[in-house]
Amino acid sequence: MGMGMGLRELKRERTRRLISDKAFELFTEHGFGRTTVEQIAAAAEVGPSTLYRYFPTKETLVLEFVQDSLFGSLEWFREQPADADLPDSLQGVIDRVLDQMESNPDRVRMVYELAGDTNSLSTHLADLTWRWRNELAYELIRRLAPGDTVEFIAALAAGTTMNIIEIVVQTWAENPNGTDVKDLAREAMGVLRGGGIPLPTAEH
Repeated sequence: MGMGMGLRELKRERTRRLISDKAFELFTEHGFGRTTVEQIAAAAEVGPSTLYRYFPTKETLVLEFVQDSLFGSLEWFREQPADADLPDSLQGVIDRVLDQMESNPDRVRMVYELAGDTNSLSTHLADLTWRWRNELAYELIRRLAPGDTVEFIAALAAGTTMNIIEIVVQTWAENPNGTDVKDLAREAMGVLRGGGIPLPTAEH
């Protein structure tokens, strides 16, 4: 086993966290639009040039948290053995993302509020989830038995996994106390395993 992070990396990681935390405090207090990069740098006690090195745009400050949650779960999936049960692995991916979200409820709510108010943010967020879906689909293609429809199946599964995460997180963000995210996600996965996606029937 390696030594893990070196001292320099540890210091960088700490600086990065600090900047991110201070940014969220300021966004919460003053709003995204009214918070300047200079204010964030001052609060984190770093120079603006240092801040830009870690976070090239104000948007990346908000979305880094989402990115870490999503792509961290993808890393975990890549490390699963080739013969691992795919529905179980996808459930694992979803659970890992939700763990991250649940441990940072204020941030999640903030991301939603900011994305709702800020076009540049919602665009970035859409790009991020699109990239994640594509990478997950690629991982699935590598694991599925080759066949004519493998890319279709992989894309469908990846899109559905992303959908479950988005819908569960949104439901929870709107009603944090009354929602058990893991239960919701399992219910959603159960529907998929059952092979049917429930379509609402028209009222007669």
